Amino acid sequence: MSLRYIPALILCLLISVSAKSQTGLPPGLDKYIEKVINIFEVPGLSVSIVKDGQVLLAKGYGVKKIGTDDRVDGNTLFSIASNSKAFTGTALALLVEEGKLKWDDRVIQHLPWFKMADNYITTNLTVKDLLVHQSGLLAYSGDLMLFPPSTFTRREILEKVQKLPLVYDFRSTYAYDNILYLACGEIIKTVSGLEWEDFVKTRIFDKVGMPGSVSRYSEFGSQPNISFAHNRLNGKITLVDDFLEQNTGDASNPAGGILSNASDISNWMITQLDSGRTPGGGRLFKPVTTRQLWNIVRPIPISRVAPALKPSQMDFWGYALGFRVYNYQKYKVVGHGGKLAGFVSQVAMVPDLNLGITVFTNQESTAAYWAIIYHVLDFYAKNDKFDWIGAFKGEQDRAFARLKESQQKNLVPADTTGKFDLSNSKLAGEYRDAVYGDVTLKPSGDGMSMEFKDLPHFNGELKYYQYNTFISTLKNKSLKGDAYVTFSLNPDGSVDQIKMKIIDPDSDHTYQDVLLKPVK
Repeated sequence: MSLRYIPALILCLLISVSAKSQTGLPPGLDKYIEKVINIFEVPGLSVSIVKDGQVLLAKGYGVKKIGTDDRVDGNTLFSIASNSKAFTGTALALLVEEGKLKWDDRVIQHLPWFKMADNYITTNLTVKDLLVHQSGLLAYSGDLMLFPPSTFTRREILEKVQKLPLVYDFRSTYAYDNILYLACGEIIKTVSGLEWEDFVKTRIFDKVGMPGSVSRYSEFGSQPNISFAHNRLNGKITLVDDFLEQNTGDASNPAGGILSNASDISNWMITQLDSGRTPGGGRLFKPVTTRQLWNIVRPIPISRVAPALKPSQMDFWGYALGFRVYNYQKYKVVGHGGKLAGFVSQVAMVPDLNLGITVFTNQESTAAYWAIIYHVLDFYAKNDKFDWIGAFKGEQDRAFARLKESQQKNLVPADTTGKFDLSNSKLAGEYRDAVYGDVTLKPSGDGMSMEFKDLPHFNGELKYYQYNTFISTLKNKSLKGDAYVTFSLNPDGSVDQIKMKIIDPDSDHTYQDVLLKPVK
């Protein structure tokens, strides 16, 4: 080779190396993720990174189940929980494109039997309203029928919405709910003729290229490559008991039932970032639909982050059509999070960088996924390095300390002089909640059993505590569902009503809208 060509060759090599460094992965990413796993005690997770229409990473780390050597890989299924809401929003958008419904259609045009507690809201609630958490319901209202699963069908659950109290003015307040996403599923079924699960499988998974993903939570246990669920109990990471049965049921699939993996979710992010064009060159939806899906409808109040996490402070935050939209410094981010017992996950897409990042975990550590996402974002945004692991670890430790203090304060000290003069046999009987159904109290040993006909995961053993209060202890401790059960009496000494209050402030559950009345 002539010497005069060497400078040009070196220049080409430098350009090539530079190009690769711009589109490659952050240096030492594998070691960084392994450090996250160790610091935050996450048995296993998967990470997906897409950039400029290409999959840069779709990989598993750690193990599927604590105490084993069964490694997570790029095809290991995780419960993505509320990340399913983006698929429900997209499914509705496909029907809007086809002219089969409009975002501003009233719900009762498609579900004439659907009712809210207020006639005005029933009449004016739109398809768009179902997606954005501004109906007036209390946050997480009705969730006891969804997580863990009840025996009610999707329609039976929705027919109970009219009995759920409205606590905010219509379209005035952000209050996250799951139950109205079930109505989205019923609208999709009514308009398309397909069950939500079949629509998502054939119209989204198959088109995008998500062959391993599952739209029915009930099929989780039958899949060959799944992650197990873990949480922290008394400071120790443990397997979640019966997570396949207790997390959710198929009635709740439109709100949180999808199972996916690192490989499949990469194609989902590429499709969303490319305005509906799939990795295979097809088209899922039109560019205008991207703008509709990502446009904030319901602003969300912004709180100040802890000082140690200052770089993550948001300036805006809102809910779009199945997506959350916020900023990370100067960049707009579109995505969502998901949580079911033993699983948390986060999808974060940055349109201006044509970048998508997803982290699925099998332990309830939001700090773990944010420590990875912000680290990756900083690399592509060319930000100065920041110790996200140290910042989140410090904040997590402080949060654990606050939780321990809160748990101690929440436990009402027993008063040995507090006597209750009604015998268990007089308290026993049939009770009913207008929303959650029938409950039977039966004498059992020196206490009583409490059996929910349609919410069997909340069945418990009642032991007298003090005054007119018992404690309900659930067999499954991982539910964190133990509760104070308080009886109110009529002047003649008969039971007027029963209220319940969660004991553990770290629980995902609440009994605040449970009111049991004796069945006459």
